Amino acid sequence: MKSYFSKIIHSPRIIKNLVIIILAALLLLIIFVVQYLFTRELLTDELDNRAETELIMKSILVKGVLKSAEKTVTDHMWDIRTSLDNPDTVFKAAKWLLAKNKYLEGVGMGFVPNYYPEKGVLFEPYAQEIDDEIITRQIAGEQHDYTKMDFYRIPMQTGEPYWSDPYIDSVSRHQLICSYSRPVLNKKKEIAGIFCIDMSLEWLSDTLDAHHIYPSSFNLLLTEDGKLISKPSPSDSKAHDVEQVLKLINDSTVSRDSSSTRRSVYLVFKSNADQSRGCIYYANMRGIPHWKIAVVCYDDEVYGKLDRLTHFILLALVGALLLLGFIIMRFFNNERKLHRTQVAQERISSELHIANEIQQAMLPRSQSAATLHEDLDVSGLLAPAREVGGDLYDFIVRDEKLYFCIGDVSGKGVPSALVMAVVQALFHAGSQHASNPNSIMQTINRTICRNNERNMFVTFFIGILDIPTGRLRYCNAGHDTPMLLTDKAQLLQVKPNLPAGIIHDFKYEVQEYKFVPGSTLFLYTDGLTEAMDRQHQQFGRQRLLQTLKVGIDRNLTTRELLDEMTTAVNQFTDGAEQSDDLTMLAIHYAPKVYHELLNEQIVLQNDIKQIPLLNAFVEHVTTQLNFEASLSQQMKLAVEEAVVNVMLYAYPAGTTGDVIVDAKTNGITLKFIITDSGKPFDPTEAQKADTTLSVEERPIGGLGIFLVREMMDSINYERIDGKNILTLRKKLNNKIHKI
Repeated sequence: MKSYFSKIIHSPRIIKNLVIIILAALLLLIIFVVQYLFTRELLTDELDNRAETELIMKSILVKGVLKSAEKTVTDHMWDIRTSLDNPDTVFKAAKWLLAKNKYLEGVGMGFVPNYYPEKGVLFEPYAQEIDDEIITRQIAGEQHDYTKMDFYRIPMQTGEPYWSDPYIDSVSRHQLICSYSRPVLNKKKEIAGIFCIDMSLEWLSDTLDAHHIYPSSFNLLLTEDGKLISKPSPSDSKAHDVEQVLKLINDSTVSRDSSSTRRSVYLVFKSNADQSRGCIYYANMRGIPHWKIAVVCYDDEVYGKLDRLTHFILLALVGALLLLGFIIMRFFNNERKLHRTQVAQERISSELHIANEIQQAMLPRSQSAATLHEDLDVSGLLAPAREVGGDLYDFIVRDEKLYFCIGDVSGKGVPSALVMAVVQALFHAGSQHASNPNSIMQTINRTICRNNERNMFVTFFIGILDIPTGRLRYCNAGHDTPMLLTDKAQLLQVKPNLPAGIIHDFKYEVQEYKFVPGSTLFLYTDGLTEAMDRQHQQFGRQRLLQTLKVGIDRNLTTRELLDEMTTAVNQFTDGAEQSDDLTMLAIHYAPKVYHELLNEQIVLQNDIKQIPLLNAFVEHVTTQLNFEASLSQQMKLAVEEAVVNVMLYAYPAGTTGDVIVDAKTNGITLKFIITDSGKPFDPTEAQKADTTLSVEERPIGGLGIFLVREMMDSINYERIDGKNILTLRKKLNNKIHKI
């Protein structure tokens, strides 16, 4: 053993290899640490954004209900004033107002002492609902001196409306309520008394628990001085941390982060149950009441996947280094030249194999309606001639549009594969923002032309299919003409244009085609038609058409069609070596047809003052579908934001026009279709709203497409016949009764 290690120490080759292993390990470790820290920072930024959005959304929902109660009182203040002439009429006014708002538990008015001498010194008519019946009574007396209570005393002193802190009602059902009161002036402009509504807070738990950014996260609602108003349901596995969270928020000595880029305050804590780390985001709600809202998240959900991946990579890294060291030691006594040759061959083969796996992993998997879209069936196939190739295809669905592409990079092998990866990345990036195929093509062309010393180019085809209408917009860059399969196979009308990578400022033209339901688009690279048998004869377009005819006659799915084409090519080549990359992409368009169960329409003028009519229309639609109150409010907010954006941007200042809103449902999906004849305006490409602003500071329509995306399942924009058409979709769940 000593002699063995002596050989190792005195072997320059072994020492050199050990140094290489150590340096490689250090380099990989540094790269790994940097990547881990960067990824964790990205996750933290995402958590910040999602927490901020959660606070804003829940604050909007809570404030919306409170504002609704305030508006109810404001709208009927005239009725209350007119009732002051007769004290008994006040009972009727209170009873009527209580019947108009389902969130109210009681309505009353504490009059200035001796305001009605015949009623005594203290007079407080009060209406409340008991056993589904509204009763009225005079509740003032020695045991209930309202002049000493905050709801009366504070508005009398300030002359302003007042929201009380939540408390347990001792008058009716002993539930959590809060009171809103405001002075009432008589005809002499003197304060006659304080009008007060008692509002139930039972809805808070459902509102705060409706949706969470992570499964174990939860929301809290607190008063201005930090007292708990609403907490998670007892079934929540993390509910035991509520007291600790409250203690941290109310403890002024605890270190907290209030970044200039964050509207909320950030705290870190450990769970009492399992000592897991978590974080707290909380902020003050604007306006009155001055409540606080908080969201609590746990690190094991935010960073859990990253930590598990980190452990796996570390183990794999250690294992790889140990394996490499073992290989070096194992072949120490082998003949040097043979050893070097074998190691080099294995390394190259391994790298090419990994490159092939990476390239295949970059491609999307074939998807049917169950996973991609119910109206589509899409399949793709790429078979490189070598370990890696220069062909590519891709497809994604965004905003009810299918973005797809197919391309062929000049040359073969690793250089073409690298260009292919760049092109696919550019397509992905472009499809996340652009809705015009030529803008994506222009970006790809300019990027490839830059520093293109090897004069490589790409034949490329990009298509964007609007799924609801079947309108296909496409742009071709010197690629093979796709085949259109209906009752027969025919060429799609395509302008060839130049391949990408030749002229950096070349202007690519966009073409359109209206898909016929049930038709299929078949795209391919020249590796299909130019596949050769042992006699160097090509597969050709005639055999391509024959195989497609078989697919039409047998009504094959896209995957079956690609398999049939692959079988035909393999039978033709009969084992001959593949000379070029072979890529195919098939898209079958078959929109589902459902019976409409509801079809309502409202026509609005281009005026923000029309918004109350819009809200009433949405309320009417959601009421017919038995929407819950919180979901109905979300629909009103989403449709209002979309319509306000149209009014502000589709019609220039000083112009008039109509905005038509159609509401349709087939029992599965509710659609709001917003149509206007203004200038072209695609709100799906609008910039995100500034969520750091408060609700009061943000301009009308400020949340824009950001809010709509959060509340709706999908959105879609199309410009058809000189009209902007924006469609908002919401899937109906089992809790909504079909009409």
